[in-house]
Amino acid sequence: MSINKDKINLEKLPNHIAVIMDGNGRWAKTQGKPRVFGHKNGVTSVREVTEAAAELGINYLTLYAFSTENWSRPSFEVNALMTLLVETVKSELKTLNKNNIRLQAIGDLSKLPTKTYKTLLEGIELTKDNTRMTLVLALNYSSRWEIVEATKKIALDVQNGILKVDDIDAALFSSNLTTKDIPDPELMIRTSGEHRISNYLLWQAAYAEFYFTPVLWPDFRKDDFYQAIIDFQGRERRFGKTSEQLVEA
Repeated sequence: MSINKDKINLEKLPNHIAVIMDGNGRWAKTQGKPRVFGHKNGVTSVREVTEAAAELGINYLTLYAFSTENWSRPSFEVNALMTLLVETVKSELKTLNKNNIRLQAIGDLSKLPTKTYKTLLEGIELTKDNTRMTLVLALNYSSRWEIVEATKKIALDVQNGILKVDDIDAALFSSNLTTKDIPDPELMIRTSGEHRISNYLLWQAAYAEFYFTPVLWPDFRKDDFYQAIIDFQGRERRFGKTSEQLVEA
């Protein structure tokens, strides 16, 4: 068994972990291969992290799979990513069901290629009754897009007399986001050594703990995931309070 896994306090697990899977392209470059090679090898890391999260008892795992900004990449890479997504969802369905894992997705999903969109919806439907863990894929996702869309919905409800301006608060706003049925992440992990969150869950990550690792995504394994959780468990989460107030509570 992993030494890191033994150090994890199972009574203090984060309920929701969000991951920015970064470094596929750079990893492929170190192998002298095209970027797509890195994306394909990153699937192994997705499988490892999903298994690790489910085994520990994490309730929600959200993976940043494709941002709205990613459309600006070379068309060959975008097409390869969409094909890889279809192949991965199909190949992993049996494993997801076997492990009682539910698949969900957030983002502007209707803008995905037809085949990708259809496969994704099929995967969501075929795993909808699973209860062990929810795996959320952020696809064609942008936090700014999500916030703007939520604002439009609320503005329309005010315009139509369904809501009053004074009805608008943080809870109402959250209920209009694509993550309305998903708890806010407590831990956000980014691989590859970059220290930014790239338009990912900006509203939801207000009180998340951030963990940055230099490990490139295709090299990220269960032990790296365990280390992130250990780091999280060693932090003091104050939510605006002082350390003294936490002790008194």
